[in-house]
Amino acid sequence: MSSARDRDAEGRARNARPRDALGRPLPHGAVGEPRAPEGVVRTPAQTLAEAQQLLDAGRPFHAHEVLEDAWKTGPASQRDLWRGLAQLAVGLTHAARGNRAGAVTLLDRGARSLGTAAGEAGRLGVDDVGLARWAARLSAAAGADAPLDLDPPQLRRPPAPSAGK
Repeated sequence: MSSARDRDAEGRARNARPRDALGRPLPHGAVGEPRAPEGVVRTPAQTLAEAQQLLDAGRPFHAHEVLEDAWKTGPASQRDLWRGLAQLAVGLTHAARGNRAGAVTLLDRGARSLGTAAGEAGRLGVDDVGLARWAARLSAAAGADAPLDLDPPQLRRPPAPSAGK
């Protein structure tokens, strides 16, 4: 018995099933979360803003899709940055789904990718140091079977206080 796979216009396998907020497939015909279209080219600022909105809304899987677009379509000099951010979003997704081992693996991998992208992170205002600390805390808690703080991280550095205030 053969089952037909969902395919996009180019014939690539794509799962067209609706998904919940954490990216889990739902039955065909169910009402799922809106999905970001794949392959969208955004500016770095647009990518960071859209991903942050999705993280803040409790939709880290969907944030990962936005970050993955930047990873795949952006300049080579930014690939480690976007890959690292996408991996952190997937790590948070695994943690929220209860997959602690997957969370540890992806959070650690994402932090390592960010560690190689400090120059681009700094140029784009990404808080690579704060994100690495956040990932280390969540990874340690997931690995120790401790309670998980699933509050989303802030992707950008907080603005510097202005002089005279």
